[in-house]
Amino acid sequence: MIILGVILLIAGFVFKISILWSIGVVLIVIGAVLWILGATGHAVGGRSHYY
Repeated sequence: MIILGVILLIAGFVFKISILWSIGVVLIVIGAVLWILGATGHAVGGRSHYY
C-alpha cells in the first residue's frame, strides 16, 4: 500500500493531477499505520501480518 501511494504521488506530481497526489498521501498514511500496528503485534481486521 505504501508503494502504491508513492507511485501515485510521483504520477500526480509529474502529470499535475492533484487527486492522484491526494490519494497517494492517504495511501501512504494508511499503509504506515497498518505497518506500525502490525510491527507492534496488533491484529488489524483479523490479520496479524500485512505483506
